[in-house]
Amino acid sequence: MTTIEDVITIDSPYTGHVAPGSNPQQRAVAGARIVKMSVGAMDNNVYLVQCANTGATLLIDAANEAERILELLTQEAPDGVELLVTTHRHPDHWWALRDVLAATGIPSAAHELDAEGLPVPPTRLLTDGDKVRIGDLEFEVIHLSGHTPGSVALAFTDGDGRTHLFTGDSLFPGGVGKTGTPEEFASLLGDVETKLFARYPDDTVVYPGHGADTTLGEERPQVPEWRRRGW
Repeated sequence: MTTIEDVITIDSPYTGHVAPGSNPQQRAVAGARIVKMSVGAMDNNVYLVQCANTGATLLIDAANEAERILELLTQEAPDGVELLVTTHRHPDHWWALRDVLAATGIPSAAHELDAEGLPVPPTRLLTDGDKVRIGDLEFEVIHLSGHTPGSVALAFTDGDGRTHLFTGDSLFPGGVGKTGTPEEFASLLGDVETKLFARYPDDTVVYPGHGADTTLGEERPQVPEWRRRGW
């Protein structure tokens, strides 16, 4: 049972800036609610996306601090979570995965190329272009290879026509995610350019795996510089 001591304060208005140990923030958009919380020493972002019409909820990256994530789910998704998506196989994005799944029994999903790197096999294997239905919300799976072989972003468009992208560690304010070789960088930048920047408008909101939010419009002018510098 949730007690008054367990209640997590959700800050509003939404700024997109959260830090480890700080209160989560929530953003209401047409047809959905987005809750963002930072966990762990690496400032990993955990996201809940909830359908406003049905209450169905998606959890993105059980990154760390399983107890805090479970408290958040109890408070903000009392009817349960439909699916937990892991954006990629790096451990800082799944430290809490085993504990959250054990406590909730919810199904999980990840791209097939990163599935073997996870501590719990995904219930569902994702591929590029897959659709994930959460209540009335539809998320498209976008495979962005380079940070890891199976990194994915999730995109949904709200009732006002604005797209929201959850990019994991593939796209941040100021650049793409870390890569280990020139070939991986070329792959990631190419995917980000063709699958994100070439497809979605400037008002598209980007919710990265660490740090503050941004928009494609804010980042688009910097893409040539990213290509020149090689990271």
